[in-house]
Amino acid sequence: MSPRRNGRGAVVTKTKKRRFERVLDPVDRVSEVMFGLLMALTFTGSISVASAGREEIRTMMAAALGCNLAWGLADAVMYLVRTAVERTRNARLLERLRGQPDAARAHALLAAALSGQLGAASDATLLESLRQRLLALPADARPLLGQRDFIAAFSVFLWVVAATFPVVLPFALFDAVAPALRTSQLIALAMLFGGGAALGRYADIARPWRAGLALMVVGVLLVGAIKALGG
Repeated sequence: MSPRRNGRGAVVTKTKKRRFERVLDPVDRVSEVMFGLLMALTFTGSISVASAGREEIRTMMAAALGCNLAWGLADAVMYLVRTAVERTRNARLLERLRGQPDAARAHALLAAALSGQLGAASDATLLESLRQRLLALPADARPLLGQRDFIAAFSVFLWVVAATFPVVLPFALFDAVAPALRTSQLIALAMLFGGGAALGRYADIARPWRAGLALMVVGVLLVGAIKALGG
């Protein structure tokens, strides 16, 4: 079936795809889920199978959710701060390029702004082409932070908070602590493996399951370290 077009000939399917384009990349999404998961595990891991009662379980669940609500909010705000800082830095770089008539110095500015290997591998021809493209850009009159940025920040908040529920809900579904704790731990391992595999696929690793296993090991070690440090 051919894509539907509106009266002006624009492709509707492309418009919809652009409208619902993900605001966070896979690394951001997995990182926020893993952060929320690790925070929740520090609470579920403190439950004693032998002595914990329903009151202790309720306290743990409330504390885990409250912690991730707070850290989700902090992460969302820092996402906006990071975005604003990066855009300000890029705007200042463009101003410096426009005010720099010497091509060699402009190339040095661009090479320094690029990541290590990319900047080192860029020759004068490539840097000059990039400089000309940047100089041809119109003046950006957009606000420092736009609607999409606030949507992305809210997504950060939701990912951190959502990671709490899979490992906490078993304690509400099971009357006994032991099966609830085992189920919670299995879910946590599955989430760690899934997150690592997702990162492996994004990094184009030949066997993403290895990245999944690696993140499982790292996650377990991190939870142990966080608890040992009093977290």
